[in-house]
Formats: sequence, structure tokens, C-alpha cells
Amino acid sequence: MSDLAGGFRYLLAGQRWVFGHGRWLGFGLLPGLVTLVLYAGALIGLGSGADDLTAWATPFADDWSAPWLGLFRGFLTALVFGLGLFVAVITFTAVTLLIGQPFYESLSEAVDRSEGGEVPESGLSLWRELWISARDSVRVLGRVLLYGIMLFALGFIPVIGQTVVPVLGICVSGYFLTQELTSVALQRRRVDLAQRLALLRARRMLVLGFGVPLALAFLVPLVAVFLMPGAVAGATLMARDLMPPAEPAQQTGDRTGHGSHGEQAPWAGHAGPQPAAPSPAAPPAPAPAKGFGPPPPGF
Repeated sequence: MSDLAGGFRYLLAGQRWVFGHGRWLGFGLLPGLVTLVLYAGALIGLGSGADDLTAWATPFADDWSAPWLGLFRGFLTALVFGLGLFVAVITFTAVTLLIGQPFYESLSEAVDRSEGGEVPESGLSLWRELWISARDSVRVLGRVLLYGIMLFALGFIPVIGQTVVPVLGICVSGYFLTQELTSVALQRRRVDLAQRLALLRARRMLVLGFGVPLALAFLVPLVAVFLMPGAVAGATLMARDLMPPAEPAQQTGDRTGHGSHGEQAPWAGHAGPQPAAPSPAAPPAPAPAKGFGPPPPGF
């Protein structure tokens, strides 16, 4: 429960940060407005054509008597629109982040800078970052569609389809919303998709505490647009705490001019005095027995 509350606190902290930095609020609204117009048109089209789609998909029910024909096709129409709304909530974030990649990248960097410490940079070109974002979003959306199909099938089960399935749908939406939002900060830290998913799986309740309230809010028209900048800021704050501390061995190089993974150290290849080579190491002392304190001095 503490992680659930902690995720919600990150969401609130992100909104407070954005409203405390008004320039970034206006800066982050533009991509959401563009995406909202596109999705509003798509959902209006789905709503007007859902009846015809259901009738086309169920020709076997043409001869059914009233009221069963109306009830059956009405239920399927609502289910189709609900599935479309579910997909829209999930993909809205991915599409908005893709359209607003430069905007949200700058917003995430500003959050890191305001919190102090290192401000990671990916070092990649804009087109390369867009390609990675689009590729990862397609992979994530593939997972979302699998969940959507399973939930769609479960929706036909009486009682469960009208109670449990909507709750599961919101949880799935919230989980993958958080994945998309944290990708802005984690991609700058060179964390690939598999590592991002592993980080989130390790803190599922924290992720749901952040994502589920956001998914519910995104169901309200226009709210998603205004919450999007703060959601990116809150996800950046959460990503900072999700990342494990860097190991010292990965941050320092040895005195031979190479780092712990074979990278050339900063001083290698430059003119001027070089660091003195270390003296040959003494033979290692025998390994101590575990659990009995430090070893005796070697002979």
C-alpha cells in the first residue's frame, strides 16, 4: 500500500512542478492538443460506425426476434466502442510523446536540472531518438493489444465481463501509461526497453499508484491534454528513484588508460604528463573464511 500511495505522490509532485513553472505548462500543452484533435475525430467515426460494424460481424443474428437482437448487438456495440476507448487511452500517450518528443525531452531535462545532480543526455540525434521512441512504442502497443484482445474475450462472460474486466482494463492502461511516460527520462539514461520493463515489474504497485489515477483521468475529455506535462514531470521524478545507483567500478577507469569495460580513459591519448604506472601488485593473501572476521596477516 505504501508503494501505491508513493506512485500517486509522484503524480501529484509532477503536477505541482509544472504548475510552479508555468512556462513549461504552456510548452507541454501543444503536442497534446494536436493529438486530441486527431483522436476526437477517430472516436467520433468509431461511434457513428460501430452499429454497422456490429451488424456486419453478426449476420447470424439477423433472424433473431426482439428484444434479443437489439440487446445482443447493443452489447457488442458498447464493447467495440469500449475497446476503442481503451486503445485510445493507451496510444494517446505514445502518440503525444512521439509528436512532442523535443518538447517533453526538454521538460524532462528541466526537471532533472531543478532536482540537482547529473542531467543525463542520450547523445543521440533527434531522428535517432524519434526512431527509438516509435520502435519501442510499437513493441509496447503490441503487448497492449494482446491484453486488449484477452479482455475483449473475457467481456462476454456474464457478471465478470461487466465488473472485473473494466477494473483490469484500467490497471493495464495505467501500467503501460507509466511505461510510456517514464521512457522519456529513462531513454536519456540509455536504458533500453527490456531494462525499463524489468524496472517497472520490480515496483508494480508503485507503477499502478502512478498510472491508474492517470488512466482514469484520461477518460475525461480534455483532461489528458492538461495533465500530460505534469505526468511527464512526475514520471521523470519517479525514474530518478527507480534507477539503481551507479557502481563506482563503472565510473572510474584504471591507470592503463582504459575503463572498467575497456573504454579509453579521459587521460589516454593526450599529450602531457601521464599518471605513473602502478607498482606490481603483491601476491593476494589467502581468502578469508566467511563469517569469522578479517584474515590474519599474510606471511
